[in-house]
Amino acid sequence: MPKSKTAYFKSYERLLGFVPPRIQARVALGLECDPDLLDKVETVREAAMFPAGMTTKMAQLILFAVLLSQAQPAAKVHAIAAKRAGATKKELHAVAGLAYLFRGLTAFNMGAEIIAEIFAPPAKKVRGKRAFARHARA
Repeated sequence: MPKSKTAYFKSYERLLGFVPPRIQARVALGLECDPDLLDKVETVREAAMFPAGMTTKMAQLILFAVLLSQAQPAAKVHAIAAKRAGATKKELHAVAGLAYLFRGLTAFNMGAEIIAEIFAPPAKKVRGKRAFARHARA
């Protein structure tokens, strides 16, 4: 039985902390056009994403490697999920090294770019002129 958009999104929010735009679009379109097919796809995805006998961290590291080897943008999403599941920068770098064996520098460079981005410190907010002027007058 099809679920609500919110129910489908819960798994992604637990895994990633957000729902990627591509997933939002797939769920919205699936609910509109064929809720039963969407439910089947999401049920299989959920079963495959969290295999028995494997930690979430391990599964996400494997998915990161597979997607890097294919030079797929979704590698970033799975790197984020691996990090949230406890993967370290060194572990993700080692996975990028494995992907290098089968895809070359494209995978290794893509991996480095993704790892640097997801481990970068949060950007500081820059105050606008209005905020600065308001504080200057006080």
